[in-house]
Amino acid sequence: MSALAPRPAPFPGLRRVAVAILVGLALLAAPRPAKAAATRLTAQQTYELGERFAKRGVYTKALEQFNRVRTYFRDDPYALKAELAIADLHYKKSEWDEARLAYEDFLRAHPRYIDLDLVVYRLGMTLYEKSPAVAAKDQTWTKQAVNTWAGFTSRFPTSTHTADVQKFMGKASNRLGRKEILIARFYDRREAGPAVEGRTSRFLANYPDSPDRPEAMRLLAVAYAREDKDPTVAIEALKAADPKAVGAAERAVKRAAARHARQVAADKAQAERQVKH
Repeated sequence: MSALAPRPAPFPGLRRVAVAILVGLALLAAPRPAKAAATRLTAQQTYELGERFAKRGVYTKALEQFNRVRTYFRDDPYALKAELAIADLHYKKSEWDEARLAYEDFLRAHPRYIDLDLVVYRLGMTLYEKSPAVAAKDQTWTKQAVNTWAGFTSRFPTSTHTADVQKFMGKASNRLGRKEILIARFYDRREAGPAVEGRTSRFLANYPDSPDRPEAMRLLAVAYAREDKDPTVAIEALKAADPKAVGAAERAVKRAAARHARQVAADKAQAERQVKH
């Protein structure tokens, strides 16, 4: 080999590998603003992606997208839509407590929202759906649903949800009325006239459209008889509401009056015996 010829570098393959690694690291470290801008979604795009997931029933991913909008785009109009969409997702999943809290938070934060009637309607429905259908059970949630919908027609005279609110509010009111009647029956079996009178009088004043009004009038008439009061007003009201029920009510009134008379006589005789002794 000539002394002037270049000597081959040791380990040429290793040198090429090292150069390739350095080039790769440099490429990774280089900024890529164009690609980052292309992959980031806007508030609208993120919201619409959540809507697509929701329509497909993929609620977990839909909730993730709506939360992203609410968290990262707080000043964007779509953040407001995302808040309501989160509440609606819980509603669709029958998660009544989560939906109720979300709707309540929305109402407090946005009392002038353009579609506030929808929010009030849905909030009432979460309470209605959470309440037990059996009137004998605790009806606290039913009462809250009625309170939520109170004055809905006057507040939102042009709402498209008025018919549904009236429908479910009627059912809720009837359920509450039935609860009062069940309690009145309990006192009636114990012949507690004043308690029955109190319950049925409040019932008749508060539930004018209840299907249980005829029974309330019958119970009230019997309660009057037990208290030595004139049951005529209750019987006449029953005649107007349900003429077929009058005969049975009058017989019950006579039995109650006779039992009351016997009890009064027995109490009087006992008092006289005590005086003699």
